Amino acid sequence: MPGLTIGDTVPNLEVETTHGLFKIHDYVGDNWAIMFSHPGDFTPVCTTELGMMAAYAEKFDKLGAKLLGISCDDLQSHNDWIKDIEAYTPGCKVKYPICGDRNGEIIKQLNMVDPDEKDANGKPLPSRALHIVGPNKKVKASFLYPASTGRNMDEVVRVMESLKKAEKHRIATPVNWKPGEPVVISPGVSNERAKEMFPQGFKTVDLPSKKEYLRFTNV
Repeated sequence: MPGLTIGDTVPNLEVETTHGLFKIHDYVGDNWAIMFSHPGDFTPVCTTELGMMAAYAEKFDKLGAKLLGISCDDLQSHNDWIKDIEAYTPGCKVKYPICGDRNGEIIKQLNMVDPDEKDANGKPLPSRALHIVGPNKKVKASFLYPASTGRNMDEVVRVMESLKKAEKHRIATPVNWKPGEPVVISPGVSNERAKEMFPQGFKTVDLPSKKEYLRFTNV
């Protein structure tokens, strides 16, 4: 994926949204942010996704993350479409802003352009992309799906939980990790330092190499 990727600073674009005009950095502020694009309004997979994003909004809020949707349709289309989204996912309210991007400039700068899909006029359409952005305005994780595959919101929550724990504790999360399960201590932390950092203790896995690098703990 050329362009914006993990470790890059999100450009401070001025965007027109269903919640008014603002700059992305001002919107993020000192929070985390989840920026996600969708191929088009009034389309089946996107309707299910934006409804579920609204249903998960409270979970993301508890993780300190603000939501920002993006597509190449105009604001009137977004506002009309929101009624369908809320009807399909009962009880959800789309309280997060959705950017209008009729010229496709925002999706280009956020690296959210589908390499194959174009509209009737040949203009590139958004991919089903999602960036998790930290308070420092840098991309911490990035997802890219084809238009035919809807995202899994539980995975977005899981990755957010992992990123926040890793930032705070110098740990990493192993394969298939879920919140509440043991994590692994980063290789750069010595056993002596690990004893200080993790007074609750840790378990070192006995491996054939006898290298003590796989250490589990709870945080």
